[in-house]
Amino acid sequence: MTFRAKGSLSWSMLIVSLLLISSCTPESPGVSVKTYREPAAVVETANRQQREMAESIRQMSRVHENSVFTERYGAPEYIIGPGDVLTIQYWLPSREAGFTQTIYTATVRPDGKISFAYADDVQVSGRTAGEVRSLLTELAQKYMRNPRIEVLVKEFKSKTALLSGRINALQYQQNTTGPGRYPLVGKTRVLDLIITAGGAITGQETGNADLRQVELLRQGKRYTLNLYNAMFRGDVSDNVVLENGDIVHVPELPTYAERVYVFGQVASQGILRLRDSTDLLTAIALSGGTTPVAVKRDIKIIRDYLERDGKPLILSANLDEILFQGDLSQNIPLKNGDVIYVPRSVIGDINEFIEVISPSLDFLYNRPSGFRTNYLLDQNKLRW
Repeated sequence: MTFRAKGSLSWSMLIVSLLLISSCTPESPGVSVKTYREPAAVVETANRQQREMAESIRQMSRVHENSVFTERYGAPEYIIGPGDVLTIQYWLPSREAGFTQTIYTATVRPDGKISFAYADDVQVSGRTAGEVRSLLTELAQKYMRNPRIEVLVKEFKSKTALLSGRINALQYQQNTTGPGRYPLVGKTRVLDLIITAGGAITGQETGNADLRQVELLRQGKRYTLNLYNAMFRGDVSDNVVLENGDIVHVPELPTYAERVYVFGQVASQGILRLRDSTDLLTAIALSGGTTPVAVKRDIKIIRDYLERDGKPLILSANLDEILFQGDLSQNIPLKNGDVIYVPRSVIGDINEFIEVISPSLDFLYNRPSGFRTNYLLDQNKLRW
């Protein structure tokens, strides 16, 4: 079966299921939008969680020290750990050249120690390169006068962050780009990591990165970061400092961003962007208004279908009272994912209504792009 044939079949199922709704017997009219309010406990819990996340993000953005780095004299310095490779340079007196330079490479062992020419089992894990230089210089003074030693981190391997999602994999660079695990070399922020890895994917027709919803997973807790503000509005409060073991995911921007769906007895059925249709009246107006056979006193709004595991909240609105009585309490603000259905007969049994429409809703939410594609192909045939 071809993609278009599958899409047409899905559309047929959608049409049939919505037509069957008119046979529901009157039992339960749903929740009136005139009286519906989000439960106070739910609102307070959501607000508290949002405040706690915002405060945690602010604290993470102001970090001056973690397991990756520590600030010394106002500048961040990397904290050495097992697996890091150090370059140790020291100069020895020479009659011919005054001094001869010797370079020694040491890998930090799992126990956090190294050995070099003038000392064995030196504990370097947890110290900065400057602190290791001071320690090695003190040890070398037992064997030479006024030793000159420098310590550099050659390879950063002990601290990493995992980056996934919509990241460019550039072909012209020698360094690895794209999604993957990246070493943290000091005080590294989320945007630093993304840019180092090739930058977020933009400028394509589909598959662009959603910088407003970047996810950070740290020690089992998930945070949502708005990096769009950091890049384009100068608000860097969400550009947090990374910690060893962090996972950063840059999601794909939805093809139609936040959206609502309008079906039934309207002039033009389909998908609308939420930012263009923020309330019921606007959404119906953008859909060309209702048809002559529409039952405007019994419009249904299906909300939180996925969030409620297939048991959505069904809101009932009376469009006539909005238009002819000025009752704006019926003009409910819409949420992302809302489905507006304008029937041609009164819907009574809400449970039966949900049962009939659920297969179509599964298709809508799981395959919105295919839904719109087939809608555009066959919209002239879709007049219920």
